[in-house]
Formats: sequence, C-alpha cells, structure tokens
Amino acid sequence: MNQSLKYQLSNKLRGSWITGWLAKQFVDNSSRIGYVGAYGELSAVLKRKDGTIVDLGMLGRKLVTDAFLAFVVDQFQTETSVFGDFKYHDSGVGTTAENASDTDIETTDGESRATGTQTEGATSNIYKSVATISYTSTKAITEHGLFNDASAGTLMDRTVFSAVNVVSGDSIQFTYQLTLSGS
Repeated sequence: MNQSLKYQLSNKLRGSWITGWLAKQFVDNSSRIGYVGAYGELSAVLKRKDGTIVDLGMLGRKLVTDAFLAFVVDQFQTETSVFGDFKYHDSGVGTTAENASDTDIETTDGESRATGTQTEGATSNIYKSVATISYTSTKAITEHGLFNDASAGTLMDRTVFSAVNVVSGDSIQFTYQLTLSGS
C-alpha cells in the first residue's frame, strides 16, 4: 500500500474523524429543512525536502469554534475589517481532541504562522484558504488551527489528526474550507 493511502486510512479510523464526518452529514441534512450550519474541512499535502509529494487527503471535518461564532455576531454589530482576515494557518504537536470551546491550538510547533491565499471553493458558499508551513526541525505534526491574526487572534477552527512526521526542509500545504449551508 502506498504511503498516501496508508496515512489516509489510519487517519480515517480515528474517532474524531468519524464524528466530524457525522457532523457534516447533520449540517448538510439540517440545511435542507431551513437551518443554517457551518463546518470546516482540512486537507493537506506533505512536501518532503527531497521533492517527494505525499497526498494526506482529508485530515478532518469539524464544526467551527464557539469563539468564531461569537466573533461573527460581534462583526455584524461593529462592522470592522478584520472579518476577512481568517487566513493565518498554524500547526502544532498537541493531541487533545478538538472542542468547540477551543481558543488556540494545544501546543505550537514553534514555526511561524503561514498566510493563506483566500478564494471561493467549488461553490459560492465555500470559503477556502491555502497555506504552506515550512519546518526547520524534526517533529510530529498533529494539529492545525486557522486564525485571523499572524500571532494571536480568534481561532476559527482546530483540527487534530494522525501524526505527520516532518524533518527540517519538509513542508505541509494545508487547505482549509469552511462550508456555510442553508436553504
């Protein structure tokens, strides 16, 4: 079995990946009867320093954080320009399961946050941000967060996944998509 398929299978067998898939189904089905929902999806590609590419596939699906939902309500009231700043990708080595009450990643990996390129996803109700984080030492990356600031800010989404082992010179291209659904 090739490295990409082996990783994707082991990651999809985690309990939090399965509950994230169930949450996506719930949001999609609820929107058909008039409810509005939002969920995030994180996928990634590992780029080894020797040029090898490993497609890690879908790392996880989760609902957005409570902090992000409160931020959205606040933005409707204050109309500041920071609403469009959710493009800062961070990764870490924490392993505690995601929770809607998360306000930060658990354990930073020490690398700088990467600024994502923001686009519309496959449909007009999908926000997409793509960024590449380069690594300067050996570590096992197990979490990702999307923020609205390069060093602090509000956490939109945190995803925990099976370890991706990197060495100095490797990078991971993260693709985060936020789907807003309603009828």
